[in-house]
Amino acid sequence: MIKAILLDIEGTTTPIDFVHKTLFPFAKARLDEFVAAHFGELRPEIEQLEIEYHRDFQNQIYGRAFNADAPESIANYLKFLIDVDRKSTPLKNIQGRIWQSGYESGTLASHLFPDVAPAFVRWAEQGRTVAIFSSGSVLAQKLIFKYSDAGDLSPFIANYFDTTTGAKKEPESYRRIARDLRTNASEILFISDVPAELDAAREAELQTVLSIREGNGIVRHPTHHDAVASFGDLGI
Repeated sequence: MIKAILLDIEGTTTPIDFVHKTLFPFAKARLDEFVAAHFGELRPEIEQLEIEYHRDFQNQIYGRAFNADAPESIANYLKFLIDVDRKSTPLKNIQGRIWQSGYESGTLASHLFPDVAPAFVRWAEQGRTVAIFSSGSVLAQKLIFKYSDAGDLSPFIANYFDTTTGAKKEPESYRRIARDLRTNASEILFISDVPAELDAAREAELQTVLSIREGNGIVRHPTHHDAVASFGDLGI
């Protein structure tokens, strides 16, 4: 029996193109201004970025200088992290705050696959819990579902989990989520477009389904996960 449904966002509820061609460029274009205007508030993120930078510098991944006291230097490193699609917690926090201003001003509206809203309604009627697990910050997740082209879907979502819970490819992250949801892992269905994430969830004893959406990358290796192209194909 499935009591809770745990959803990835990018490639599962939301087209990859919306994230990479709308959200990422929106944040990147505003990074210089945002970092300069909020520099004093970003000390926790800058400290985390400095640690990340030293790893990148030592591994010859990023060769530019990093000055923790210079907004321009911080913004340049953040742009690099966007370009390489790094799942960086401080980057995701900053992106979320930039996107918030865009959503609240009406400049941004998130795009969801058309079967998402009907599924949320259906699952609510069935008494199932819906939760989100994404590399984007909890703030960014909430904004996507509050300001969507299907309306405000946030009332249907009970919990949000991001990288502060753990990495999406680590089984312990899913065990922690099961504990937070107060639900047996075997009664949680996790849906994602990334087989490695599903493998980790399966190791933690969750049920799993691979999301096959238009615009998603081709799964080049055999996978033992069931696959659906729409939430309507789940049978729940």
